[in-house]
Amino acid sequence: MTLPDAGAPGARTGAGAGAGAGAGGTLVGVLGGVGPLATVLFMERVARLTDAARDQDHVDMMVLQHATVPDRTAFLLGRSTDDPGPVLAADARRLARAGVGFLVLPCNTAHAFAGAIAAATSVPLLSAVDVTVSAVLSDDTWTGRLSGSRPEAVGLLATEGTVESGVYLDAFAAHGIKTLVPDVAGQAAVTSLVYDGVKAGRGGDLTTLEGVVGDLRLRGAGAIVLGCTELSVAAEATPGDLLPGVVLVDALDELARATVLRAGRRLRADG
Repeated sequence: MTLPDAGAPGARTGAGAGAGAGAGGTLVGVLGGVGPLATVLFMERVARLTDAARDQDHVDMMVLQHATVPDRTAFLLGRSTDDPGPVLAADARRLARAGVGFLVLPCNTAHAFAGAIAAATSVPLLSAVDVTVSAVLSDDTWTGRLSGSRPEAVGLLATEGTVESGVYLDAFAAHGIKTLVPDVAGQAAVTSLVYDGVKAGRGGDLTTLEGVVGDLRLRGAGAIVLGCTELSVAAEATPGDLLPGVVLVDALDELARATVLRAGRRLRADG
């Protein structure tokens, strides 16, 4: 089960749901460690986006930083038989037993295993894919935080596993939006930044992907989706003037915003 987008009709505000939550809020279960730095950045984003004047105004989170979950891309591409699905399902059950009101998963590739998580527990998963697609679809996004008009096509920067799983391609296609992915050389550059840079602890920024982004824009992408939370980490270190005029929709940002709202808290006015 996945949650409806925050603010959508029928969406749960989470008030009072989940044992251990602070007054007016819901305890959030974070399926973390995939990868570790991305999970830490997600937690920081949640804190910085929350309209809070004191500790007690922030979102309560229970984080399972399970870095040894098998590699999602390796399994999806048939390079490994070590299935992450049962491990993620077991982690979801552990958090459910702790009384969380809903789950979040700050890893885009791992959303290919959302079915295994849903089968393991009745506690719903707030989908990073769904909230990212909703951000692209939202008129408020384009008249508020971003500039321009809703695109007919988006460029996706993600792991090979995410691309292969089709989670974004299918979700955007359901709304009539085409998803463009890098060519072979471009995807290799994305993979290197994710695995040889961020996951390996060597850092890196989006400078190495400037040409990839340019190619996607030439092919018609009206926005670029950062569909890998390691790329969100790299974006933190990227000079602000590197990609002028490029509309970046960061899945980690969108998940953090939706988490704040789903937990029953308010977003900062500048968030």
